[in-house]
Amino acid sequence: MLAIFHKAFANPPEELNSPASHKSPKKPKQPEETLNDFLSHHPHNTFSMSFGNAAVLAYVRHESQPSINQRLFCGFDDMYCLFLGSLNNLNMLNRQYGLSKGSNEAMFVIEAYRTLRDRGPYPADQVVKDLDGSFAFVIYDSKTGTVFAALGSDGGVKLYWGISADGSVVISDDLEVIKEGCAKSFAPFPKGFMFHSEGGLMSFEHPMNKIRAMPRVDSEGVICGSNFKVDVYSRVNSIPRVGSETNWTDWGSH
Repeated sequence: MLAIFHKAFANPPEELNSPASHKSPKKPKQPEETLNDFLSHHPHNTFSMSFGNAAVLAYVRHESQPSINQRLFCGFDDMYCLFLGSLNNLNMLNRQYGLSKGSNEAMFVIEAYRTLRDRGPYPADQVVKDLDGSFAFVIYDSKTGTVFAALGSDGGVKLYWGISADGSVVISDDLEVIKEGCAKSFAPFPKGFMFHSEGGLMSFEHPMNKIRAMPRVDSEGVICGSNFKVDVYSRVNSIPRVGSETNWTDWGSH
């Protein structure tokens, strides 16, 4: 999968951007160059969708399905989801959210996001924590310009993110595309975390704890984009919630 979001629609941690990216001979690329690299790396069964200058979504369909590392794409009512992996409790979740038995993981994630956005009384971390399986997903809500991404905690699916030449956020499971597109300004997306464009990054397993950026140095001794860990000694004031009484912007204000 590949998702690129203009900096006006995403607010990643500052520590993801390495000053070394602009000093080394290998510079970050523009978003359109990174998209072209992704498409050339995966010349078959590739789908991409652009939203003007705001966002680009692309994914590679598997030759045969189902697969434990399936790749899915779904769009509904101006909400779009890229999904990697699989959920062991999908049938139960579909029943809980009133979806048909045949709904796949990407369809479910869109419905869960819409419930959180419009009327959900539950904290977002609890909703993501209820997902049992190896998964990664990225949602783009084109109506509100909102980005929401998460990576499961079991390590079964890999995800990376970084900063392109124009400051856009790049998210992909293709490490080589991320390295080429973001130079030194990239890092593994942290396991057990979720990211919202306005609320920021948080652990859905430890929502009461703050996040610490850990400097990351590559084999050449150059500082890269930071890793992000849960700070077990520092706690937030309250659990971030999403629902009728709060909104996504409350997420990162604690």
